[in-house]
Amino acid sequence: MSSTEVQTHTALEGLHQANLSSLSVRAKSPRPPERDVSGLRKLHSSKDDIELAELPMAQNTIAKNDIEEKASEADDAKPRAVRLAAWSQFSALCFTLFLAGWNDGTTGPLLPRIQSNYHVGYAVVSLIFIFNCVGFVGGALLNVAMIDKLGLGKTLVIGAVAQTIGYALMAPAAPFPVFVLGYVFNGFGISLQDAGSNGYVASLKDNAETKMGVMHAIYGVGALIAPISATQFSDMPRWSFQYLISLGIAVLDAIILLTVFRGKRQEECLAEIGQARTETTAANVEENKYRQIFRLREVHFLAFFILIYVGVEVTLGGWTVTYILNVRGGGKNSGYVSSGFFGGLTFGRVALLWLNQKIGERNAIFVYTLIAIGLEFVIWFVPSLVGDAIAVSLIGVLLGPIYPLVMNHTARILPHWLLTGSIGWIAGLGQAGSAFIPFITGAIASKEGITALQPVQVTLRPVHLPFTNKHSYRMVAMMGAMFALWVVVPSKARRID
Repeated sequence: MSSTEVQTHTALEGLHQANLSSLSVRAKSPRPPERDVSGLRKLHSSKDDIELAELPMAQNTIAKNDIEEKASEADDAKPRAVRLAAWSQFSALCFTLFLAGWNDGTTGPLLPRIQSNYHVGYAVVSLIFIFNCVGFVGGALLNVAMIDKLGLGKTLVIGAVAQTIGYALMAPAAPFPVFVLGYVFNGFGISLQDAGSNGYVASLKDNAETKMGVMHAIYGVGALIAPISATQFSDMPRWSFQYLISLGIAVLDAIILLTVFRGKRQEECLAEIGQARTETTAANVEENKYRQIFRLREVHFLAFFILIYVGVEVTLGGWTVTYILNVRGGGKNSGYVSSGFFGGLTFGRVALLWLNQKIGERNAIFVYTLIAIGLEFVIWFVPSLVGDAIAVSLIGVLLGPIYPLVMNHTARILPHWLLTGSIGWIAGLGQAGSAFIPFITGAIASKEGITALQPVQVTLRPVHLPFTNKHSYRMVAMMGAMFALWVVVPSKARRID
């Protein structure tokens, strides 16, 4: 072999070894991961599935959102319906109290005209208060049984219908016996409605105190407006047509109560506004309610307190007009003094809400009563027409909050299952006071003159003054009695839940 061939063979040998070495190294090195084609296929498949499912899923999402929106709207609609029902019920009860205020504000300015029309004195004309009292007591005694048997809604409508009958008898200025008979129906109707309204609002769990104050402020609005109208009619030949307006309001009241409460029971009406019924034990339900109510001494204290309070309130709003006319020499516009009193009453029931909370509702009654007694002494001792009118208005401001405060306190200290019946008795007896005490005032005035008005209401002990007489101070001091009774009313709650 030539040297050239040897070199060529050696070169090929080296090249072959190099290739073998390269292959050996490549064999020892790890193989790169193979591409997972199946995974890619799965990924693309999933992506395609998502794309394919995107349209129906979107449609499902839209449908789901629509359902949720409708459900949300239904949830929103329910509270709105509850709020509307609560507002309707409260407004209807406020209108009922407006009519009660209108009734109480009508009598005072018309009293002198009633006397002259029927040619009767103070004692005889005061029979309208006695007949009114008969109706009030009847309503107070029957309201518990009627609400239990017939339900709140029907009882309220019956009360409104009774008032309608009363005003229908009074509007034509019928003979005096028929005229005063109208006051029996009127008193009975007011008593039922007043009891049901106060009992229902006191049973509310949301803002009962504020609502009670507002409702009785509406009473004051009615009592404020009525003397303005009655004063005008008192100078007209058809003076009794004032009762035609009252008749129209009573008919409207009956329609509103029938529409709103629809003859339902109190539990159903409370359920409409989202207030669950409070459970009571079988023993509480089965035992006679009258027996349970009259066994509570708190009920009697509160009832006599309200009797005196309402009596003082209505006496001031009624006989003060005659007092201003005959003693202070007021003119034909003296009836507006009654409007000033009831205007103050309305203002006090709203404007003093914050003060009631600040000094405490129980203490507020003590404070207001004492200041009102002081202002009564001003009316008694200061012979000023303007001064008396201002003092009467300020007394209205102070007396105004007392009634709703007492009702709120009643709701706190009495058992809940007896609340409506108890308040019915308390309010009914209070309305009886609105008739009985003005009658006593008229009876005394028939002998001693209308100057007896102030001693009847404010004398705390016999006061011997030149212009008083031995009969004037025989009457119990009404405002002093209010103060004393409020001392013995329990301050702690006795509600058993």
